[in-house]
Order: sequence, then structure tokens, then C-alpha cells
Amino acid sequence: MAMKIENIVAIIMGGGRGTRLYPLTSYRSKPAVPFAGKYRLIDIPISNCLHSNIKKIFILTQFNSESLNTHLARTYRFDSFTDGFVTILAAEQSMENTNWYQGTADAVRKNMLHILTPPHKYDLVLSGDQIYQMDYRKLIEFHISKKADVTVATLPVTENKVPGFGIMKINDNQRIIEFVEKPKDKEIIKSLRISKDTLIKNNIDENSGTHLASMGIYLFKKEVLKEVLKDESKTDFGKEIIPAAIKNYKVYAFLYSGYWEDVGTIRSFFEANLAFTYDLPPFNLYQEGSKIFTHPRFLPPAKFNNAIIDHSIIAEGCIIDRGTIRHSIVGIRSIIDKNAVIDNSIIMGNDSYGKLHERKNFIIGENSIISNAIIDKNVTIGKNCKIINQKKRDKHDGKKYFIRDGIIIIPKNTVIPSNTII
Repeated sequence: MAMKIENIVAIIMGGGRGTRLYPLTSYRSKPAVPFAGKYRLIDIPISNCLHSNIKKIFILTQFNSESLNTHLARTYRFDSFTDGFVTILAAEQSMENTNWYQGTADAVRKNMLHILTPPHKYDLVLSGDQIYQMDYRKLIEFHISKKADVTVATLPVTENKVPGFGIMKINDNQRIIEFVEKPKDKEIIKSLRISKDTLIKNNIDENSGTHLASMGIYLFKKEVLKEVLKDESKTDFGKEIIPAAIKNYKVYAFLYSGYWEDVGTIRSFFEANLAFTYDLPPFNLYQEGSKIFTHPRFLPPAKFNNAIIDHSIIAEGCIIDRGTIRHSIVGIRSIIDKNAVIDNSIIMGNDSYGKLHERKNFIIGENSIISNAIIDKNVTIGKNCKIINQKKRDKHDGKKYFIRDGIIIIPKNTVIPSNTII
């Protein structure tokens, strides 16, 4: 079924405070957090939209939005011969409303005047901090075929993951008849199980999961979105809008079976990034026709001087001088000096080379060892340092570092003196 691109508007949520991703979110919003060496999380939903021929995109921002705004302005520019756009809608106070966004639904509600301006029929609401590849046209075609008012993208999950999601029960026609946000009661969880026949009917492996979880992706008829947002006491889509809509509208579940990861915690972010280094990563960066768009920097190729690299991603502009890198991601413009060892870690890279000829800043120094760590942008690590979580802490706040889930995080712009041991 052909879908006119002018009929679809995408609304991407720019993220809340991102406290679970702190300190990566101390200077930036969640969607602006770098991943896979050269991208930002926001590039995922925007790229999915562009590949799905959706070119009217609003980004709703509020917290620490400068970095995100700069990235979007540098990256997504349409020519004069298309009516496509990527527009930032920052939280603003008005004569009618002096409050900031109270939740995802409230953010959309406060921007409805702008969102309704371009003519369209459907509103696609997306999260800005998930890693996945989806052709939204399939979701839209499903929505139209069911004559749905609202469609929720869902993913099969195993029972142990159920308490972390909004879980729904559907009938034989895939209409949602019950929605429970993060259920804990064993009897309720049991009652929400999905049949294997339903999974098979949707060409999904019958062993992929026992329950249907919301992916935080919603497709609304424009008029229905306007209606469900009239109740200003309802501020969140997952907790309030969708459960209420089930009672009054035709709400359907679109079943998705591909890779999807919500990177809302340090552990999930860390593991999702390092998964790119696998022989067969669950998210394929090298797939023709599904490229991820990002800011073009025109950096020189990465350079290696007698280095050892194993199962790692090295971004453009890097210089690796006799270092050893295993199962790691090394971001743009990273300088790894002589005999440094990077193991099972994420080096986010640098915004500039600094004084490259002096080898004094924005560098991983000689003989330093980094293991199980995230080194944020523009960090300088001196010579002979050991960033290895020597005391095996699970959580700790240090003077120049943090530990979350056993992972060391060195915040942006930090300088670690030579001979430091963490």
C-alpha cells in the first residue's frame, strides 16, 4: 500500500532528565548521547523515519538540549525543493501555560499548535533513546488495514522482563483489550501471556517471548490524538493515555520481531554499544539501504602504528600508536598513545584534536590500561594510569569518576593525572 509522505508527521521525544544515564547526561540529553563511535542516539529514529519516507519530523526537547540542538542543526538539512523538515520544539512558557513538560503526553499536548500546522492524517510518536531498525511503513499499513484509531508497536519479551514494561493483552484480531504498566503480580502476569499461535501468525519465532511489551512507539489518527490529549490530568502515554484509549477507541498491537533496545541505564547503554563489536551484531551497521545518518565531519581515515585491534570499532580520525584494543569502541579523533591497553570499553572520542603535536590533551596516555569503562568526550588520561575498578565496586561517586553497575565512567572534559589508579 502506497503511503503519501505528507500524511505522516513524526514526533520524537527528546528525553527527560536521564538520571539513570548520569553522568553521561550531565551535559546533554539522552538522545544526544554518542554511541557506536560516531553517532548520536537521536540519529536512530530520524534515520528510521527517512528510510520510511517520513520527512516531517518534530523533536520535542527540554533538558540539557544545547548539544542535541547543535547536532540536529548541523546534520539534518533538507533542500529547497522538498517540504520535509526536522524541527526542534523546545519547552517554552506562554501566557496560557507557565509549566514545563510533565510527561511524554504533556509534551505533545503543549506543542499541538505547532504539530497540527502541516497538513497530515497520522501522528507517529517515537522515543529518542532506543536502538533499533524499523520500517514504519509496515506499521502504518497495519494501522490503516485495521482501521485503527491508535496502534502500539509491541515486542515479544520473556517473563523475567515483564516487570520493566507496559504489557498488553490482545484478541484474535490483535486489538488490545487490556494494558498493564509494569505488572508485578504473578497472577496478572500469567493472565497477560500471549499465545504461540499469535506469534506464528505474525511470522515471529514462537519461542521469542511470552508477553507483548510496548516499545513506546505509537501511531495515532490526528483527530484521535487531539481528543485523547484534552484531559490535562493525563501526562504520560504509556501510563495513562494508552490504557484510557483502550476503553474508548480502537487500539491495536503491531507485532515487531527485530532487534530493539531501550538504553535507559548505564548497563544497557554499555552492553548495547559493545554488541556492535560482535562477529554478527544484533544491529547491523553495515546493511545496504539502512544506513544511519549523522553529522558528516570529513575526518581523515583512522591511522594505526603497529597496533593490535581485536573485535573493535575504530571511528574515523583516530590515531592508535602501538596500542592494544580488544572488544571496544573507539570514537572519533581518539588518540591512543604507546602501549596503552583498551579492553571491553567505550572511548567516545573528541570534539577536536587539541594540541595534537604536543600529545598533552584529549589523549589516552602511554602505558595506561582501561577496562570495563566508558570514557566520555574530550577526556585526557595521563601516562601509566589504571582505570580498572581495582576495588571491584558496583556503585561509587569519586572525585573525577563514577561507577555504575561495576562500570567506570569518566565524565566529559575530565583530566586524569598520570599514575592514577581507579
